[in-house]
Amino acid sequence: MLPRTDGAIAIHGAREHNLKNISVKIPRDELVVITGMSGSGKSTLAFDILFAEGQRRFLDSMSPYARQFVEQLEKPDVDLVEGLPPSVAIEQRVTRGGGKSTVATVTEVYHFLRLLFAKTGTQFCPDCDLPVEKQSVAAIVKQVE
Repeated sequence: MLPRTDGAIAIHGAREHNLKNISVKIPRDELVVITGMSGSGKSTLAFDILFAEGQRRFLDSMSPYARQFVEQLEKPDVDLVEGLPPSVAIEQRVTRGGGKSTVATVTEVYHFLRLLFAKTGTQFCPDCDLPVEKQSVAAIVKQVE
């Protein structure tokens, strides 16, 4: 069992790339967004510290035979990371989408979001703003006649 730090991932003394000995607590089991100005260390924190350390710890628990098949990341320059579960990262790419691209389409998450909203969302009629409900064939034919 991982040590819990009040339901958070605690990073102490991070000095990777342009991070200057920062310490931060990130809530666990929640969707967390890292924002900031260009060059402020968002990707460094997410990929080079959180992902690298989570993957490194996960690989340390595997046999040497299994480890030989996976690219092992360097240990990040950080004093302590607590409460970090094994990690998975979506591939980081530098892409420029077209004029109508959104974050969802460029990151290829759009299809999953569309499916999620289609299954869990409520559709509304654009004209009368009433919820759209399932109708039988007979009810549709009656409305058309």
